[in-house]
Amino acid sequence: MTAEGFLEGRRLQMARGVLLQCIMGGYPPARFYGSDDGDLALNADPQQIHRLPWSAQPRALAICDADELSGENSRLSTRGQLKAVIARYAAQGLAPVVATEMEFFVFAPNTDPTQPFLPPIGLDGRREDGLSAFSISSNNGLRPFFNEVYASMAALGLPRDTFMHEMGVSQFEINLLHGDPLLLADQTFLFKHLLKEVALKHGLTVVCMAKPLAHTAGSSMHIHQSVVELGTGRNVFSDESGEPTATFRHFIGGQQAGMADFTALFAPNVNSYQRLCHPYASPNNACWSHDNRAAGLRIPASSPAARRVENRLPGADANPYLAIAASLAAGLHGIEQQLEPTPAIQGEFSVPESLSLPCTLHAALERLKRSQLAKELFGMEFIEGYIASKSMELTSFLDEITPWERRVLAAQA
Repeated sequence: MTAEGFLEGRRLQMARGVLLQCIMGGYPPARFYGSDDGDLALNADPQQIHRLPWSAQPRALAICDADELSGENSRLSTRGQLKAVIARYAAQGLAPVVATEMEFFVFAPNTDPTQPFLPPIGLDGRREDGLSAFSISSNNGLRPFFNEVYASMAALGLPRDTFMHEMGVSQFEINLLHGDPLLLADQTFLFKHLLKEVALKHGLTVVCMAKPLAHTAGSSMHIHQSVVELGTGRNVFSDESGEPTATFRHFIGGQQAGMADFTALFAPNVNSYQRLCHPYASPNNACWSHDNRAAGLRIPASSPAARRVENRLPGADANPYLAIAASLAAGLHGIEQQLEPTPAIQGEFSVPESLSLPCTLHAALERLKRSQLAKELFGMEFIEGYIASKSMELTSFLDEITPWERRVLAAQA
């Protein structure tokens, strides 16, 4: 839209079906988004209108709500779903607080998708070999790129906590500061967009796939969650003596109750399960633990005021609005139903069958299809539409024969 049109308040409309567009560009049958495929209104959030500092020509980006023409949020909108979850907390005098940890890879341009990604050539003329976890070295030649990333974050009002090199080859992580869930979802979305745009300026490719490289750690989007009282800001996970509360237990119980049903929301792509099939640092279970990274739900070491639950299942490829909404909705379900969690696990452990999660997209979609909890919390329209779109993506993947199949199976009798 032109700046003039935007400033005049001209309404921008979009077909409802676009909210269910699959990643290849197609759409499920129209019955999943209203057979007429009528319009939605895109209404800009006045707090999320940004000049884009990396753009050579003056450009702005506005994050919008997708609203029905009657005025309410569309149930197909993931941002609308998150707003509805936050409102359910507010109705009980509570406010969730979240923070996201975002991992990503920086690669050289990859013009042939049949070839593996490669790290950029560094200042020493070599490609990184993956031995740089938590390194402060600058020989990878990415300093100019990261300097512009930092400057762009500041221009967009994205406060950052820590930035570090992760375990993978040319893999990095940023921790965003905790705050309102809708704000954090917006910031996570903006950060991913910023990364890709700035990378292109520097002749690089940023990849937020869950598992872009074989034999290498995948990329997560861990979600840290706590709940405070509206008005006082008191963390309801800790009592006056600093001990964990029943609300804390119930929140964990709700997370456990929803984790398997919601796996397809946290791990939305075929590639998501490549990350989860090697569970170190990518736990595919609904166990919980104090400071054990093998558990799907980890309680980081912290003061009582900062007591929180870290959901380690979502990948970097997850929709931040939907992943945060699903995690918080499960926690609130536990609080409302006073669900008790299983005993905490520590050290090395075997995952009980009752706490195991779907390990393929097909299995996750089948579990979501059977989930009454998902339909109660997100509505039949959203869940059925989501499954229809993701089923199209799965079918598209299964229509292709992979290099592994040709390499390994072609010579078999």
